[in-house]
Amino acid sequence: MGGGKKGSLDPMDLLYGGVLQCAEAATFGMPFEVWKTHMGTFRNEGNLESFRNIYKKGGVTAFWKGWQPKMVESFLKGGLLIFAKDGIIRSSKAAGFSEVTAGLLGGFGGGCAQVVVLGPCTYLITAKVAERAGEAMSMTARIKTTWEAAGIAGFYRGGFALMLRQGSNWASRQGLTDAVRAAFKARHSGEKNPRLSIAEEAISGTIGGALSVWNQPLEVLRIEAQSAAARGLAKKNIVETARQIFAESGFLGFYQGSGPRAGLCIVQTQFMITIPYILAGLKSKD
Repeated sequence: MGGGKKGSLDPMDLLYGGVLQCAEAATFGMPFEVWKTHMGTFRNEGNLESFRNIYKKGGVTAFWKGWQPKMVESFLKGGLLIFAKDGIIRSSKAAGFSEVTAGLLGGFGGGCAQVVVLGPCTYLITAKVAERAGEAMSMTARIKTTWEAAGIAGFYRGGFALMLRQGSNWASRQGLTDAVRAAFKARHSGEKNPRLSIAEEAISGTIGGALSVWNQPLEVLRIEAQSAAARGLAKKNIVETARQIFAESGFLGFYQGSGPRAGLCIVQTQFMITIPYILAGLKSKD
C-alpha cells in the first residue's frame, strides 16, 4: 500500500492486501468470478443465458458458490499481490524506472507470485462451478480425490496458463492504470504537488481494469484445463487445449466470458490499485 522504506518490502502489505482482496471477493468479485467461469466452461451460452442458468442452480447464493476456498484464496493471494507488486514498484522506482514501467514490472511480478495459492484454489472453485448433473461432490471429497489421483500436481493443472494470465493481468491493470493517472497528472502540471481527485483515481482504475481483459484467451485456457481435470479427463498441454477450444467453439470461444470478466477486472483494479492510491493520497495530506 505504498508503505515501507523506498525500495523495500513492507510486511504489512501482506495484511492490507489480504483484507482488500477479501472485501473485493465478498462483494462484487465472487459473482463476476462465478459468472465468467461458468461461461468459460459452457462456451455455447451467451451472457444472459449463462446468468440465468447460474441462478437456476441455487438462486442468488449460486453466485457465491465455492466461497469457502475463495475467501482463503483471496486473503493469501491479495497479500502476496500487494507485498510483491508494491515491493517491486518501489524498488523499480528507486532504480530510476518511470512510474508506468515500474507498474508493469510490479504488476507482472505480483501476479506471478499469486499462482502459489491461486493454483489449488482456482482449481477447486472451477471444479465446483463446472459441475454437471450427477457430478456434485463435496469440497473435502474433491480434495481427497484429486490428491489420490495426482498428488499436489493435480491442484496445479492449467498452472502455466494461470501464471501467464495473472502476470499479464496485473501488469496490464497496474501499468494501464498508471498510464491514465499520468495523463491526469499532466493536467495538474502547474501544481506544486499534484494529487488526483477520487473521481480521477476511480476513472483511471476503471479504464485500466476494463482494458486488461485483452488476455481472456489465457483465462479460457485455464478454465478448460482445470474443469477437464475436475472431470478426470486426460491431461493436455496448453497447445492441445487451445486446439480443442478452437475446434469446439472457433476463435470467439477464446473470448467467451469477456463481459463478466471485464466487470471482475474493474472491481479488482478498484480494490487492489485505486483504493490503495486513494488511501496513500489521504495519508500524505495528514
